Amino acid sequence: QVQLVESGGGLVQAGDSLRLTCVASGLTFTSYAMGWFRQAPGKEREFVASINWGGGYRYYDDSVKGRFTISRDNAKNTMYLQMNSLKSADTAVYYCAADMNGGHYDYWGQGTQVTVSS
Repeated sequence: QVQLVESGGGLVQAGDSLRLTCVASGLTFTSYAMGWFRQAPGKEREFVASINWGGGYRYYDDSVKGRFTISRDNAKNTMYLQMNSLKSADTAVYYCAADMNGGHYDYWGQGTQVTVSS
């Protein structure tokens, strides 16, 4: 059974930092590209960042470029999202997802709430 479990969310002030963690189990982690998405209240889920299986290719939405860093540790089946200089607009539930076939995310976590107060 595939499981993606996010953690690390919380309530912070604008300008603060958080690191989200996604631990994967039940799959061959190195077979998957991984991504972070977020969904704010009343809005559709949106792409935040992605990383290929080896970590050599990383992509970011323009809204987080230069502030967020995605990384992965394949030995630990774990992906991270380091979020710096947080803004109130970053408030959302953050989800991790696994993509085996390029562009289609097969598995999703339950999400972790990030709330940034201004």
